[in-house]
Amino acid sequence: MSGNLGPGRIAGCLGLLLAGVVTGVAGWLAMDLWFPGGLLLALLAVFGLFLGGRILLGPGLGVGGAAGGWFLAYVMLGIPRPEGDFLLSSSGIGMYAYLLGGTVFAVMCATMRVAPDRPVSAAPSAK
Repeated sequence: MSGNLGPGRIAGCLGLLLAGVVTGVAGWLAMDLWFPGGLLLALLAVFGLFLGGRILLGPGLGVGGAAGGWFLAYVMLGIPRPEGDFLLSSSGIGMYAYLLGGTVFAVMCATMRVAPDRPVSAAPSAK
């Protein structure tokens, strides 16, 4: 889906950016509440968002917009506040697993190849 960057595609990219922020915040909350299960649920939501962005706008714009919003939420929740504490807990292996898993899913969705719908050869099949 490489085409012009029209108003519909820009609106879709901004929508995916917003959905990425919401998914990032919800994933961080779920990961903190229920560590093993919440982490898997958050990673599944991130994978669904990136795959949906790829289907909606293509691998570049779709996955990039969603991943940008997700990473923005991750960074904003991970930086310490002026009081010296974090908005949410950011200790333990879950934080790094969420970052690494989300990054792997973003790269995987952006670079995966889809099988063609039709056969490459136009020759009739031998029966």
